[in-house]
Amino acid sequence: MHKHANHPQTSEQGQIIIIALVFVLITISLVGSLVAYTFIQVRAQKQSQARLEALNIAEAGIEAALWKLNNQAGYAGETGTSFGAGVYDVATTDISGDQKLLTVDAYVPNSSAPLAHRIVSVTVSTGTTGVGFNYGVQVGQGGLDMDGSGTINGNVYANGPITGDSSSVITGTAISADSPALSADQSNGSGTPANNIAFANASATQDIAQSFSLTGSDPLNEIQLYIKKVGSPADATVKIVNDASGNPGTTVYASGTLSSASVTTSYGWINVTFTSNPLLNPGTTYWLVVDAASNSSKYYMIGADGGGIYANGMAKIGRMGSTWNNTTPSGIDYFFNIFLGGVNGLIAGSSGSQYNQLHVGTVSGTAEAHTVNYTNATGEIFCQTGTGNNKSCSALASDPVYVDFPVSDANIAQWESEAEAGGTYNGNYTVGFAGASLGPQKIVGDLTVSNGGTLTVTGTLYVTGNITLNGGGEIKLTPGYGSNDGVIVADGTVTVSGGGHATGSGTSGSYIMMISNDSSTSAMSVAGGAGAVIMFAPKGTLAVSGGASLKEATAYRLTVGGGSSVTYESGLANSEFSSGPGGSWVLQAQSWQLLR
Repeated sequence: MHKHANHPQTSEQGQIIIIALVFVLITISLVGSLVAYTFIQVRAQKQSQARLEALNIAEAGIEAALWKLNNQAGYAGETGTSFGAGVYDVATTDISGDQKLLTVDAYVPNSSAPLAHRIVSVTVSTGTTGVGFNYGVQVGQGGLDMDGSGTINGNVYANGPITGDSSSVITGTAISADSPALSADQSNGSGTPANNIAFANASATQDIAQSFSLTGSDPLNEIQLYIKKVGSPADATVKIVNDASGNPGTTVYASGTLSSASVTTSYGWINVTFTSNPLLNPGTTYWLVVDAASNSSKYYMIGADGGGIYANGMAKIGRMGSTWNNTTPSGIDYFFNIFLGGVNGLIAGSSGSQYNQLHVGTVSGTAEAHTVNYTNATGEIFCQTGTGNNKSCSALASDPVYVDFPVSDANIAQWESEAEAGGTYNGNYTVGFAGASLGPQKIVGDLTVSNGGTLTVTGTLYVTGNITLNGGGEIKLTPGYGSNDGVIVADGTVTVSGGGHATGSGTSGSYIMMISNDSSTSAMSVAGGAGAVIMFAPKGTLAVSGGASLKEATAYRLTVGGGSSVTYESGLANSEFSSGPGGSWVLQAQSWQLLR
């Protein structure tokens, strides 16, 4: 039998084929894996990019929602709004009357088949001008005059004399402080600043300093700075310190607080008073330092000259206790004023001879002034001299120092601008029985509310003429203000009589403040009526009579009589004046949260 022989070549070919097939399979597997890996990486990259885009969309949604809250009445959210490569939904949730939670869901490319979905939430609150009325009555150098059973239910702080008759009553503490001089010993700056210097925005530009030397020898009383703010920076501390080789030293002679609430986004002169009134040596170099906290988005700006104008000092910028540098440009000086002097406070009877002519603290509290005469106080009487009092003077406390009004000229100017932004009405505006709603609005003329009519204030009002509220008329805030307070400013006089009534929104803690810029002895007159109202006459006299009842009174000079009263409510210590119904909504610091 013939047997077939083995064929080694055929066997080798088979092995080669098998190896080739294995190699091909391996290659295909590797390529497949590489393709799959590449696909995964590409998808991951796309998802990462989409997530970044979705986050940007969510933040854009927050900004859009904030704008709509401030500009579209009744805005309550939205869905399916296109933006960039995706869409977003906005949900609004009320936390309180002046707080909301904004939640934005952002999708790329859409919510039905999202490649990425991010959720961001923030808390927003009404942007308000927070000012604190810490006293039932606060008056300037014109002082407080009480008679005819006038009553202050609360504390009184006066930068002038407090006088009254035997029927006058103050149920809290009465303080008559030393008043500042009416002219500045050192002054620099007026008009539009040539330079604008930012500070409190970084560590290297956290604080500012201005050197000066005095010519007078009276006690230091207060300073003024011409500043504005960006965002809502924290309060700053103003210090008067020594000179240390051409830079601010560390010896502090006086300190006070620069209130952020008194500063606006437009330039204005801001007053700062001190907790003590030291005597500084004439001809000696001192430094005025504003010691602030730094925040890149919330800071101050101060006006400065072009250089070579103020001869008694120079401006620097840096950080207290660290490095100080010349300003950019160098050789300039900040806009500032330094006031010296003052007169000793007085609490006394109008004739100076009748016992108990002014009842100070007949329920509780103390009497504090340089001189206290003919006063019956339940608490201590802190004075340097006095006669006819129910107890001897205690000299343990130094004379009270001047305290500025809680509302600055810059605040008032901002309210005027807000009103004007809402439009101008030319001519006298009269509200009768039919009533009306108005605001924000500037009225070039007089405003009269009478004949039982009601004016509902829907935004800040600025009246260039006089305001008259009588004949049972009422001025009230629209309910949209909630617990916030509203403002009416008049360049002329404000007269409330004949059952005229002014009140807040109806929510507890809401008030309306009426301001007169008039500097006459008849700037404001309230004879009967009033309500939940704050009266403010920083330059003139406020006369309260005829059984009128106010919640707070602040004026250059105040007279209270005829059975009238000012009854202070504690909520006024944290008053929040909005620029319109509900205020302007702003983001709350550190409330941003990434939920997904």
